[in-house]
Amino acid sequence: MSEASNLLQIRSLNQFYGGSHTLWDVSLDVARGSITCLMGRNGMGKTTLLRCVMGLVPATSGEIVYDGGTDLRKLGAEQRAALGIGFVPQGREIFSQLSVEENLRMGLIAKRERPADALDRVYATFPVLKQMLRRRGGDLSGGQQQQLAIGRALLLQPQLLILDEPCEGIQPNIVHEIGDLLLRLNLETGLTVLIVEQKLPFARRVASEFRVLDKGRLVAGGPIAGLSDEIVRQHLTV
Repeated sequence: MSEASNLLQIRSLNQFYGGSHTLWDVSLDVARGSITCLMGRNGMGKTTLLRCVMGLVPATSGEIVYDGGTDLRKLGAEQRAALGIGFVPQGREIFSQLSVEENLRMGLIAKRERPADALDRVYATFPVLKQMLRRRGGDLSGGQQQQLAIGRALLLQPQLLILDEPCEGIQPNIVHEIGDLLLRLNLETGLTVLIVEQKLPFARRVASEFRVLDKGRLVAGGPIAGLSDEIVRQHLTV
């Protein structure tokens, strides 16, 4: 696959927490227009990899290249967001004391060009948020908070949307809606998605590609149809 067809390229990435080596020479591509699912057991480096991409933890060595040539390691987290990378972290990290509307407007800070209808688009995608504009984020259910976190990321009008376990602790109907949303945005707008997700049925339904981390190393990957029972047994089952 040519470099131009990849929106994100990670090359020989290493990361340490103190004396602990958490990512070992990780190299992977995220193709434009793909939905790539990053998988692995707990503690294998998935969240660390996403946070390296977003500039929230420093990589020790290696390359993170975005959109054909931008070296993300030279940029701060806010600069990366401004390039069109939306991030929904594990645990959602909404502002519990702020209202739904205030939480969403925080998502506009990183965007230099702000379409007048940006908020309206989010309300059309998540009608429940419009009904709860004045409600504090901390008073929402887990599923509503996840919709708020995704809505906030979509205000950036990202080319690349990165989500860290968006289905964790969410009721099944909202999980299904999140899957529908990602598939629709991918189909209609060409949105590229990199997602960490443990739920195999969700991954197989939504993703076009998969990558597996085991003890900080990339050990498997390819089209989602190639996610075999053997790979699941070796690297994913607890």
